[in-house]
This record gives sequence, C-alpha cells and structure tokens, in this order.
Amino acid sequence: MAGPLLEFETEMFLSLFGSDGLLVTAEGLGIDRILLQFLRVYSEPGSLVLLLNTTTPEQEYFTEQLRVEGVTHLPRTVTSDVQSTERYNVYTEGGVLFVTSRILVVDFLTDRIPAHLITGILVYRAHKIIESCQEAFILRLFRQKNKTGFIKAFTDKATAFSSGFCQVERVMRNLFVKKLYLWPRFQASVNTALDRHKPEVVELHVSLTPAMRAIQSSILDIMTACLKELKRYNPTLEAEDLSLENTLGNSFEKTIRHYLDPLWHQLGAKTKALVQDLKVLRVLLLYLTQYDCITFLNLLESLHSSQKIFGSNSGWLFLDSSTSMFVNARSRVYRIPESKKKLKVGAEAEKQKVELVKRELVLENSPKWEALTEVLEEIERENKSSQHEPGRVLICASDDRTCAQLQQYIKHGSDWLLNRLYHRTIGKRDSAALGALELDLEQKGKGPVKKGTKGKQPAQKKNAKTTKGKSRPSLTLTQMVGKEETGEAAVMGSSGDEDELTDEDGGEEEQLKLDLSSDAYYGVLKEPLTVIHPLKGCTDPHSLTRVLHEVEPSFVVLYDAELSFVRQLEIYKANRPGKQLRVYFLIYGGSTEEQKYLTALSKEKKAFEHLIREKATMVIPEEREGREDTNLDLARNLDPANATTNTRKAGGQEQPTEPSRVIVDMREFRSELPSLLHRRGLDIEPVTLEVGDYILTPDTCVERKSVSDLIGSLQSGRLYTQCLSMTRYYKKPVLLIEFDPAKPFSLMARSDFRHEISSNDVSSKLTLLTLHFPRLRILWCPSPHATAELFLELKRGQPEPDAAAAQAVTAESDTVGESADLYNPGPYDFLMKMPGVNTKNYRALIKNADSLVDLAKISQDKLAEILGNANNAKLLYEFLHNVVNVPAPIQKAKQT
Repeated sequence: MAGPLLEFETEMFLSLFGSDGLLVTAEGLGIDRILLQFLRVYSEPGSLVLLLNTTTPEQEYFTEQLRVEGVTHLPRTVTSDVQSTERYNVYTEGGVLFVTSRILVVDFLTDRIPAHLITGILVYRAHKIIESCQEAFILRLFRQKNKTGFIKAFTDKATAFSSGFCQVERVMRNLFVKKLYLWPRFQASVNTALDRHKPEVVELHVSLTPAMRAIQSSILDIMTACLKELKRYNPTLEAEDLSLENTLGNSFEKTIRHYLDPLWHQLGAKTKALVQDLKVLRVLLLYLTQYDCITFLNLLESLHSSQKIFGSNSGWLFLDSSTSMFVNARSRVYRIPESKKKLKVGAEAEKQKVELVKRELVLENSPKWEALTEVLEEIERENKSSQHEPGRVLICASDDRTCAQLQQYIKHGSDWLLNRLYHRTIGKRDSAALGALELDLEQKGKGPVKKGTKGKQPAQKKNAKTTKGKSRPSLTLTQMVGKEETGEAAVMGSSGDEDELTDEDGGEEEQLKLDLSSDAYYGVLKEPLTVIHPLKGCTDPHSLTRVLHEVEPSFVVLYDAELSFVRQLEIYKANRPGKQLRVYFLIYGGSTEEQKYLTALSKEKKAFEHLIREKATMVIPEEREGREDTNLDLARNLDPANATTNTRKAGGQEQPTEPSRVIVDMREFRSELPSLLHRRGLDIEPVTLEVGDYILTPDTCVERKSVSDLIGSLQSGRLYTQCLSMTRYYKKPVLLIEFDPAKPFSLMARSDFRHEISSNDVSSKLTLLTLHFPRLRILWCPSPHATAELFLELKRGQPEPDAAAAQAVTAESDTVGESADLYNPGPYDFLMKMPGVNTKNYRALIKNADSLVDLAKISQDKLAEILGNANNAKLLYEFLHNVVNVPAPIQKAKQT
C-alpha cells in the first residue's frame, strides 16, 4: 500500500542502517516510511528490537502495514496486561516490540529483560528526548548493559531544535549517538526525485470580500495594539519573538508561555488579560477565513455578550477598529434598510422591533466555496471528456466542522446552508427577542402589535423539528479560546449546526458509505467518487494516509493548506509516476491564512539552516556512543574525585563498597526522580508499595508530592491516611514536597495571612498535620536534582532497606518498629492522645500496663513514679477518673 522507497528514501535508510544516528527530515517527507522499513527488516525471531515513543494508533498502523506486506513475525505490544513472569518469554521470542516506558525501565532494573540479547532500539519523536525523561533512562540502562546494540532515532520536527542552547547536541548526547543526518526539502537528491514526478498544481488565489478584508484589517490593528501594550507592561519580553507575524503562527502559544510562565505569579491582571485577548483574536482570525459569515458573527456576538455577563474588561472591544469589525461582520449577514417613517422620541423598544422585522438578509457566500464549485465543475468536464474511468476526488479541509459544511454546500448549495444556519442561530434569537418585546409593549399598555409582524420566518418551525433537541449550549469566553492549537477549533462558539447536518440525509448517506478504515471522512458524491477528509483532529494520525492510498484520487483539492500534507502528496505522486494527479491549492491571497503558511515554511527552512551550521561546528567526543566505559554519561557515581564516601582504602587500594539501594514504588516511574537517583549511583529496586513512595533505610519512608498533589491530598483527606500509615510503620516518616524553581509559589496570597487557623486554608491544614504527627518531617525540594542529592545525604551511614520487608507493610498489617510489641494500633493511638502522655514517657506506661483497663487501675502515685513527672501523672489520673458535670443548658443545646 505504501509503495517502494524512492531513491532519496533508500539513501536515508541505508545511511542510518549503516551506523547509529539521529535522522531529522522535513515535515511530511515520509519519516514513518523509513521507520516502517526498519521494522520490516527486524521483524524476525532472530533479532530483538524495541521501539520507543509511539502511540497506540501508530503501533496499530505499523502492524497493519507489515501484515499487508506479508510479514509473518509481526510486532507485539507489551503492556501491563502481560504478567511480569511471562514478559521474559515474550522478549526471548524476538522480533519488534512496542513496550511502554514504565514497564521497560522496571524490566531493565530487575533484569527481567535479556539486555545482552537486544539487537537495538529505535526511537520515534526523538526531539522529545530530554535528560530526565523515561526514554533517556531506558537508553542509559541499555548502554550500561549492552555495548553492541544499535540506537537509531527519528524525528521530523526540525523547529524543535531551534530554541535553547545546543539543543540538538543535548538530544544526541541523551540518545548516545554520534551522527546527525539532515534531510530538508531543499536537499539536492530530494529535490531531484520529487521534481521528476511533480504533480500538476493549480494555485487559486481567492480574493477576500471587501467586508472580510476590512474585518481582517481591524483584527490585525487590535492585535498590534495588544502586543504594544504587552511590551509596555513587560519591557523584558523579547520584541523579535512577539512580532505580529509570529503571533499568527501555531507556535505563538508556546512562545508566550516560554517567556511568561516563570513570571506568571508576578504578572498583573492587565498582562494576563492581554494574553487572553490575543488568544481570542487569533481564534477570530481563524474563524474569518475558515468558516461562513454566520458562524463568525455568532462568535463575535457571543464574545460581546460574555463581556457583559462576566464583566471582564477587554479594552479592545471599545476601540474604533472593534466597532468597525462588528459593523462589517453584521453587514455580511444582514442589513437594515433606512426607515422612511420617523419614530417618536422615546419609542426605543418600537425602533428595535422595527429593526428586527425589517432586516434584509445578505448572507455573503464564502469566496472559497465559489472557487470550490468552479474546481469541481472543471473536474467534471475533464472526467466526461476523458477516455478512462472518472478520476476520484479528495477534498482536504482543516477540521471536522469545515468538512461538514463543505459536504452540505456541495449537496444543497450555499443558499440552503446559510439560510439553515441563520434560522437556527440568529433567526431563533431574534424571534425570541421579538416575542419578549411584544410582551413588554403589551404590558406597558400599548395594545397588541400589528398583524403581520409574527411568523416572518417560515423556515423557523420546520427547522425547529429537525434539531431533535441537540443544539449545543452557548459557550462561555473561557471555553471558546485556547483550543485551536490542538485542532479543536471546530467546537468553539458553535452554533450547533454540524450535529444535525447529517440527520435529514440519513438514507442518502447510507448508500454512500465507503469501505475506508478512517474514522473521519465524509463521502459526498458517488460518481465520480468524492471524499472530504479533515487534515487535523483525527484520532488516528495516519487516517489521511490510509484514505489517500485507499481512494487513490486523481484530483486533490486542498481547501486548506497544510505543509506536511503537501509534501505527502509529492511523495504519493513520485510513487505513482504513470498516474495523473492534479492538486488544486485554494488560498486567500494577501490573507493571514497565506501568511501563516509562508511563515511555517520559512521557520522550517531557518531551522534546517541552523542545524546545518550546528552540525558543521559540533564537537562530539569519540566515546559518545557509550560502547566503551569511557563515556562519562554512563558513569553512575557523580561524587567528587576526592570523596571517600563510597570507597575504603585497604592495602593502598581503593575498594568500592556495595552500592546503596533505594526501594521505589512502581507508580513513581512516571516521574524523573528514579532516573536521577540511578545516575547518582543508587541501585533502584522497583516493587509495589502500599505505604510510601521511596524507602531509603529500614526506618525512613518518603511520600513524594508535587504542590498540586499536596493541595488535592490535603483537601480529600488522603494525605492524613498516608501520614498515619507512615507514622505507624516507620520511625522516620518524611513528606517530600517538590516544586518547580522556575515557578515560585505561595500556599496562600500575601493578603490572606491570618492569625487564626482556618479549615479551608492549605497552610492551616499543613500545620494541623505536623501537630497531629510530631514525628513527620517535611522536606521542600526545588527540583528532582535537589531531591536526589538529599536522598544521598539521608542514606549516608545508614543501613540498607529490605524490599521484602517494605512490601510486607500493608494497611492491614500490625504496627512495626518501636510499637511492634503492641497488640493493637487502636488503643496505642488512643493512649498517645491522653493528657500527660507524650513520645518520651509512653513506653514506660506500655511496660507497666497490658491494656487500657490495667492503666485505669494504677494509682496516681504509681503513675508519677512510672512517668517521672507528678504533673503528667495528675493530668492522666484526673482524665481517667474524674466525672465531668456538664451544665444543663449545654445538654439542651446538644439535643437540638
């Protein structure tokens, strides 16, 4: 299905096959095809290859492709469903394995995986490999135990290496690879191969309507004003990254977060509001070119109403540009003719009513729709005049919502679609407003309204039936913004139209079902077969690739431009040299949509140029691959050279002692701390612990919490239970609170400092916790690196913990340690709460009394002798023997 490799792809494959390295390709240049070729080579019992960093849909796609090609020893997935005892057998069967990172770390540490038998490791999405992530830990463990296996890494995100100091070099260091293979789109052999079989490209630069151009200009003016304000409030922000051009790109959210996250707690409300406004304005720009005039107006109106409802103070709504934007947005949907009849002063309600009734619908068509119609007509003419069977058509739009609208447009035309949208949203609101006005006028004694004003919208009732009660609730401002980065812009400010769009045509739709494995396609016409497919937002990342190969279109209409898919089409055509492929490229000329596409292209080009320069000047040590023990990244003990903590001198020679051991709960392998502890020279023993997360010594148990976990656990009461268990079973219970040094925090606002304890306050709850558990120690650590350092300090000179003993401690087991001779923890807890009893004297009491009953029989003098303090003895004796006379009124109050 995927076709044989092209010349440059074979070159790519062979260079990486020959020696370990990091392969960086241009986006859409078929990195998955190269990875698939490696999987094909190693899918045999004689080799054992691990593939890291893939998602479940990707694993299914790769397995399916290999099955189609007739591979018998297919890749298998190892998850928590496979029992730990069975995993060794699965590994020894060989082939390619997809294993979750957590399982792989544990299996490497416990020697459950035959490390010496591993042929090599393939790493997908290599740009994400940072020092403290699970995959980097796996690669380090692999290199320590296996010096011969290969490591080959793949990525198509060159832009990920353009920020940060020596980013690509750091990633290569974590991957243990020496070579960097760069394959940009402008590489000579890529250019030659793709130019030889170019698809026929028809670029259609569609013009924005005058109203759309005016709206775009207004939005850009407002964005410029917002950026200016943002820089004025935050002079430290780099001006270059916060240009208007960059604001349009997809990575703007990441850029702004990069700069503002460390200072977020210090920023004023104005700065936060400006960041939010920029998000809203980006969504408006997207809606302007992406959807119809009604959907855009709906979003604008909902923004306006949410400002009133929530009282938020977005200053841009009061700018002249904003007024102009609202006027133009409304003019695309309807216009209100000048009323010749003069209205009486004060008849404001009457005026509103006349406006509602006398609206003339304009319903401006989207210019791209008309261009799409011309394209489809041209394709139809060509198919009729052609000798061959009609060529299939694939239309690609950015998201589900656009696809649903295009489907209805092609079937029913723009008038039907726009009228339907209007009557479901603005028309419905207007009729409701009109009804309210009539009622208001009647109540004011103006009498019934004139006939003929009601029922002006005949389509209203008919449409009301077809909605089937499925219209979506109106979204608030916070729900509407911040989603576009994930391709979910389809639901923002929705008018509820797509939910019902396919309802009426259920019968017709049934016969157009295609036998496609994709979960997101729209079959539109049977002859010639026309399929509409979204570019983003599919649960299966390869669904578009599948549709492309299953439909095999002769014509592709790019309703929206997507860089990676354009490249995919080039490779698709190069794989079918004899077959016709015409690509229609619809783009708004001189629009932000065009600017966005060009910015993405230029950013990738600059990123590759940066990588080429870095590759030329990079200094890579000979031992980088870690095939010898000289690589310092594989060294586990980072103590200074003159330290004598882990060595002792005997006969003039240094003999290392047995490395220290830490028992770690399985669930903790999601964090980076175990990796850093291992790097520090501590042996990690992964087991399932019921009490605590880390056992450092037989007496020291640590429960690790992030700040958000801490607040959640305090509120739910879970932390109390955890501290109770730790205090009961270990002499030194520790609560470790980790926070990010880049994001300073306070558990309460400075203005909230109170003298009294409040039940809702986090600081008060933490104080109560320490009062309740006097032996609990709280450690505050600014990072996992500091935590690892601290653990080494706590373990120094202490005995090693025992994994079997730690696992044996469960919530049901008896108390251990100093209270092991107690029969029951309940009376023990009760005893500790009694007046006069404390941690210094309770042992003497336990020795002299077998039960609480025995304790009650001891005289005050004897108690003074046992406790060694007359005051404590008196307090305890009176507590056990004195009857408290409760006054009557309080008793009554208790009963009520």
